[in-house]
Order: sequence, then structure tokens, then C-alpha cells
Amino acid sequence: MAPKVLIATRSFGSTSPRPAEILQTAGCDLVTADMSLEMTEARLIGLLDGVAGAIVGLVPMTARVLAQASDLKVVSAHGVGVDHIDLDAAAELGITIANCPGANADSVADLTTGLMISIARDIPAVERQLRQGGWGRHHGGEVFRKTLGIIGLGSIGSRVAKRAVGFDMTVLAYDPYASAASRKLPQLQLVSFEDVIRQADFVSLHTPLNDSTRHFIGPEQLAAMKPNAYLINTARGGLVDEQALYDALHSRKIAGAAIDCFAVEPPAESPLLNLDNIVMTPHIGAHTQEAIERMGVMAAQNVVNTINGQEPLNRVR
Repeated sequence: MAPKVLIATRSFGSTSPRPAEILQTAGCDLVTADMSLEMTEARLIGLLDGVAGAIVGLVPMTARVLAQASDLKVVSAHGVGVDHIDLDAAAELGITIANCPGANADSVADLTTGLMISIARDIPAVERQLRQGGWGRHHGGEVFRKTLGIIGLGSIGSRVAKRAVGFDMTVLAYDPYASAASRKLPQLQLVSFEDVIRQADFVSLHTPLNDSTRHFIGPEQLAAMKPNAYLINTARGGLVDEQALYDALHSRKIAGAAIDCFAVEPPAESPLLNLDNIVMTPHIGAHTQEAIERMGVMAAQNVVNTINGQEPLNRVR
């Protein structure tokens, strides 16, 4: 009997047939969830009935869901973050958890760089003004030769650092687990978390979301930033205390922010939507044609390898 694989993410295979072909060539039977419907625990449990592997976006792979999925052998996150998966419950149940590190790193790094320039020059605001018939001069700031502070020097953070070198930026980074290769990047200095916050003109977040990083950018950190500094978050919404960010932006304690991810998505009720010194995008960091194909291929191979008794390309737990 062909192993069933659940696809519970909108973007899997959306830019290339290769990811689905990998699963089909391995003899898998694909079950595609309708992602236009709310993905509740009860619905997900039903979808996982008889499923051996699952490729998931940000759906709730809770302990209750995993416990009910009696045939499930592997879950591959269609991306890097796994904070929506109960890793401890998966370990107890013998379910392999894998992800796709590096697949979207260049795409997120590109967006991060674009957001820095966008908020520094206030591009969205002046574009709106132009469309409304305006033609006023707007004095934004430069990125060139400014100081970039990176928190998290993994595959994405290190790529952002490399791009910053092209702008002749000084790069300060905090990451106690920084690799030897990232330590050798030109113009990069490893410093303390507090020094990044205090000294950077742009503070860019590139860490996973977990108990130790949730809201690690809060009132104290925002108050310690330069008044002309910008916060950039293309990682996870929960890293930032959004009420504290709203207060800091509203009172102009920092110059601005550029945000691609929110604690609640979509952020329909967020007070951040009412501010004019923030640029926001709808969690599109990983959504380029190239990244989606790479993620799909890696996620599919994670599932095929595990079902066939081999190691996935990247095991999380």
C-alpha cells in the first residue's frame, strides 16, 4: 500500500513540479489539504488519518494532534521554524521532525536588505504620496556606512552581513553559537547583545522563536536603542513585544521599524497598522520562486528518506 503524505501548506510545489515528483516517484500518495479553511486541531487530526508523512506550514502540530496520528512517521516543516510543532511530544511518540534550513536564506536576506532601504528612505510613504498627486521632497537617511546590528548569525543572518559589506556598513553581531565561518566575515565584529542594541543604526533579528527568545525585544531593549535607529524583523513575530514596539514608534523613541512577521497573522487588530513610521509586509521573506522550489525539494526528500528508513536531510528531533 502506498504511503500517504499530507501536504498542509499553500506554497508547496507552487513554483515547480519537482517537489511533488520526488514524492510520486517514491510511490507516495499525496493528500493535499484545502488551506483556505481554518486548520483546527480537529480538522488536522482527521487529515492525518492513515498518513505516514506530513509537509506542513504554520499549522498546529500540537501534542494532541500528534498523539492521534497513529501512522505518522515524519513531519517536515516547509521552512526553518518549528515553533508550531510540539517537539517533545514528537520525540515521545517516535515521530521524526525535520526542516529545511538554508532553503530560504537568500530570499529572506534579500528582503531584509530591501526593508532596511525601504524604511530608511520611507519608500512606501513617498510612493503613496506620488500616487495621490504629491511631489514633495522627503529627506530620508542612507544605509551606506551605517552600523548594522545582527542578532542571530545563522544561515540568514550571515547572508545579511555579506550583503551589508556591499554598503560598506559596519556589522555588529550577537550569536553565542556563531560558526567559525561567520566569524571571519569582513567588517564583522562579534559583540554582546546589549552592544548590538545600543550601537546599531539598524537592528535586524534572525533567531528562532523559543522560550528564551520570546519577547526578547521589549521595552528595555527598545529604550536602549538609538533614537534614530530602526528595528528589522524578518524572523518570527513573537520575538518582539508588539505593544512595546508600538509605544516606542508612537512616541518616536526609535525612528522606525520594518516588520515581515507578527505575533498574530494576519495582524488585523494590530495597533502597528495605524503608524506611519513602520513598513510592513505579509510574512513574504521565504516566498520567492527559487526558495519555494528549494524548500519543497528538501521537504519532500526529508519525508521520502524517513519513510524509507533513512535519515532525513535535516533532522530537528
